Amino acid sequence: MKALITGASSGIGYSMAKYLSNLGCDLILVARDKEKLQKIQNELSTEVKIIVADLANESKLKELYILCKNDNIDILINNAGFGMFGRFNDSDLNRELEMIDVNIKAVHILTKYFLKDMKKRNKGYILNVSSAASFQAGPLMSTYYATKSYITKLTLAIYEELRREKSNVHISCLCPGPVDTNFNKIADVKFSIKGVDSDYIAKYAIDKMLKNKLLIVPTFKIKILVFLNRFVSNKFAIKMVYNFQRKKGK
Repeated sequence: MKALITGASSGIGYSMAKYLSNLGCDLILVARDKEKLQKIQNELSTEVKIIVADLANESKLKELYILCKNDNIDILINNAGFGMFGRFNDSDLNRELEMIDVNIKAVHILTKYFLKDMKKRNKGYILNVSSAASFQAGPLMSTYYATKSYITKLTLAIYEELRREKSNVHISCLCPGPVDTNFNKIADVKFSIKGVDSDYIAKYAIDKMLKNKLLIVPTFKIKILVFLNRFVSNKFAIKMVYNFQRKKGK
């Protein structure tokens, strides 16, 4: 099998690369940091191709697809993404638009490109990395929460289309809580609850993906929070999220 992973130079993407390589999967790893990608390439035991690309640039997404379309990708993992902390009124617009490009447009475009090829072959897996944040609105991280909501809802819709077509292409959505990665450094926040090891998240997610699980929510604590969210009003939920988010900035 061959997998393409975006945002593969650190965090969950790096952990997924290691786990898939251990399963005997050849890899195409995509990120902006060439040195980190080369280091990972030398670490892993299976064949690893690296591609340096800025996924905020729409033209680079098409170039990436053209470079990889003849590789018969079996697994596409849309992992690249980032967040930022702050009030919506105070946030830097250009940085927010870059986040929308990476978190939404890149996932949307790559999913569409590779899904078409997978459907022609009638096989393949797509794993879109979203967040437990996707199940509610997120004051103080409003744009990030909204981008992840888009990814979760898009994945759910595609899943139902594939199910009704009785396709052998499977799509899943990973919705973790806080993970020990560079995310909080980039977003300039500190998690108010302890993050989970990214290697654990990667193994859990890939194992569930290969079993055709639709929504993948690691850890019992986050499962409970997602479940309880169904029973509270929007106004109550956003008050709770605001208080939770405010602690991140301290």
